[in-house]
Amino acid sequence: MLNNGLLKPVTSHPGDTYLNKMASYCLTVTRLRLALGTGARRFHVSTAFSAKAKVAMSRFEPGSSINYEKMHENINIVRRRLNRPLTLSEKIVYGHLDDPAGQEIDRGRTYLRLRPDRVAMQDATAQMAMLQFISSGLPKVAVPSTIHCDHLIEAQIGGAQDLQRAKEVNQEVYNFLATAAAKYGVGFWKPGSGIIHQIILENYAYPGVMLIGTDSHTPNGGGLGAICIGVGGADAVDVMAGIPWELKCPKVIGVRLTGTLSGWTSPKDVILKVAGILTVKGGTGAIVEYHGPGVDSISCTGMATICNMGAEIGATTSVFPYNHRMKTYLEKTGRGEISSVADQFKDDLVPDEGCEYDQVIEINLSELKPHINGPFTPDLAHPVSEIGAIAKKSGWPLEVKVGLIGSCTNSSYEDMGRAASLAKQALDKGLKCKAQFTVTPGSEQIRATIERDGYAKILSDVGGIVLANACGPCIGQWDRKDVKKGEKNTIVTSFNRNFTARNDANPATHAFVTSPEIVTALALAGTLNFNPETDYLTAPNGEKFKLEPPSGDELPSRDFDPGQDTYQHPPAESSSVNVDVNPSSNRLQLLEPFDKWHGKDLEDMRVLIKVKGKCTTDHISAAGPWLKFRGHLDNISNNLLIGAVNIENDAVNKVKNQLTGEYGGVPDVARHYKANGVNWVVVGDENYGEGSSREHAALEPRHLGGRAIIVKSFARIHETNLKKQGLLPLTFADPQDYDKIRPDDKISITGLKSFAPGKTLTAVIKHSDGSQQSISLNHTFNDTQIEWFKAGSALNRMKELQ
Repeated sequence: MLNNGLLKPVTSHPGDTYLNKMASYCLTVTRLRLALGTGARRFHVSTAFSAKAKVAMSRFEPGSSINYEKMHENINIVRRRLNRPLTLSEKIVYGHLDDPAGQEIDRGRTYLRLRPDRVAMQDATAQMAMLQFISSGLPKVAVPSTIHCDHLIEAQIGGAQDLQRAKEVNQEVYNFLATAAAKYGVGFWKPGSGIIHQIILENYAYPGVMLIGTDSHTPNGGGLGAICIGVGGADAVDVMAGIPWELKCPKVIGVRLTGTLSGWTSPKDVILKVAGILTVKGGTGAIVEYHGPGVDSISCTGMATICNMGAEIGATTSVFPYNHRMKTYLEKTGRGEISSVADQFKDDLVPDEGCEYDQVIEINLSELKPHINGPFTPDLAHPVSEIGAIAKKSGWPLEVKVGLIGSCTNSSYEDMGRAASLAKQALDKGLKCKAQFTVTPGSEQIRATIERDGYAKILSDVGGIVLANACGPCIGQWDRKDVKKGEKNTIVTSFNRNFTARNDANPATHAFVTSPEIVTALALAGTLNFNPETDYLTAPNGEKFKLEPPSGDELPSRDFDPGQDTYQHPPAESSSVNVDVNPSSNRLQLLEPFDKWHGKDLEDMRVLIKVKGKCTTDHISAAGPWLKFRGHLDNISNNLLIGAVNIENDAVNKVKNQLTGEYGGVPDVARHYKANGVNWVVVGDENYGEGSSREHAALEPRHLGGRAIIVKSFARIHETNLKKQGLLPLTFADPQDYDKIRPDDKISITGLKSFAPGKTLTAVIKHSDGSQQSISLNHTFNDTQIEWFKAGSALNRMKELQ
């Protein structure tokens, strides 16, 4: 309880009457209010008297309790120090500080040392994360952690068949993850459970929790008032090892929502609009915090959709304030106890009145129109009413070949219900989809519930194929047969990301992201040139009809059907569990430590590739068929930068080997340089490494002999991942210096002996004509991260400190 000298403990005696107790209570309440003042946000009185009953973080971890008291204490310490109102983002982040009394706090500048509550890993990134954890030598994870098998299931035929095939093809990997989870105390969600972010929302996210996940769309949990941040596997290892986790103190972008969602406008349109405003890098280094009276018109799962796609603007994460929609969702998913205790601490789960944001965007939901973004980038925003004309003018294919709904972004019960309401209208007129149509349930619970309630049948009857509860086409796990590679075509999805070739490995596919409702309408029409708000469909009998706006229940009127039990609890005793990695495996490989820095400047490094334009982690380390090698560093390194465009020849995966004079694939040339003892650098453009959190995009260049990545600017997660693996992520002090570097240059990086935070480094560029130039390079290393570089990697440094 707060005590500033005005508060005294309330004592009770056996003879007290009820009236005496009430008088004491009321007196203390009065003292509380006097102590806190009328202008400050008041401490929630019921909290001061709440029973300190322990509430489990999840039904799977009865021994791990929610600790709102500690968060509240930390918030008060920081509020007194800063002497100002706090945003919600600040409350949750600062509420998890390792040292709230001593931590330097300056938004956008200082690094925070944090204690997240839990870790979540999807199977593609969990392989490398667990391999790194095994290398640490620690016996058990220090915080509740889970592995989710969702990335390795390829969409081919349909849910059941694809799942069975995945279990057979990936048996070695699934066995490794299951035994490693059991050995080290990690919960394991088997293949078929569902997509990591939907499982987290249903079971693990709650208001005020801080969770880190090895997937860039981890911010999905912000829809339940949580701070959920996507990271690389090395960051996850830090938290699982019980080491404070570092994050640059985020700025806070406020998005004030007014009005009410209605008609064809959906939560997805909010983030599609925000992406158009902020672009793919406008949220870098910031948390996006939604607030305002419009928030209450959005369902909890709708808020999760908005937070999920916040990854596409580079945001650290996104979050909504705790409200009755979250409370209802918690109760409907069997977590009423959590909502009750969250109610007691509600003042810590909403922003303070008068808090200040670094930037504010205002959106009137009543005026917001349905949007569709793309192609080739998720921030190219268009109103649906205009996309047909824009596509004609731009030469984009109008015919919609495939409509795909679901994914971690839009696969809730509400999403499926609204899509089914449109499909039902079409079926009533005898109409089916003109385009191919696929449906991806977000979890086994969603699949079972929409099957029970008839939505799955409606979506199938209109022409849909229900895929496995997995990521599938959203991440490129799609064995697409209807078009040939290089054939220009259009697809529309309710996914979150639409970079070139992401969904089907075809660079000519024009992918657009929108809401499930608009996807369904466009799949029915078979063309982009269709506005469901004004245009008519034609039934088989020639009748013209217009679709009524979609409708659907936010949550099932009956309880959710959990479906099959797909969770593996870690055993209490795991000393007898063996984790085997076959030395001859082409899927798994134990890690060898990277070499330490030799203590000198890095001299005469070759330019492996000078990248032209956008270079996402998909360009650096492709997904799709390469996912099978995520546990084998040497094999997956054969995809290093094969999607990046070489500025020398505008070609992909074709660079000149400066030692032989011949052209070859990027990974082949990198291997040749490494074999000959030649270090190399990559030169890149703006927002290098945007997209997925995959740390393989950092591990691969390190493994193949890279030393530095020099670019105009970085995406947050990728920059951190590079530091973790002992590489130097550096930015041009003058972005125009990018033009000074030629593909056949040699580059030396000097000043490393006095490497220090805030101190620039120098690149000496030696041209083949004998001339040379020097340019300044910036970095964001702090003292701890410089120790990672010197040790060769963060993992090496961890071992040094043991």
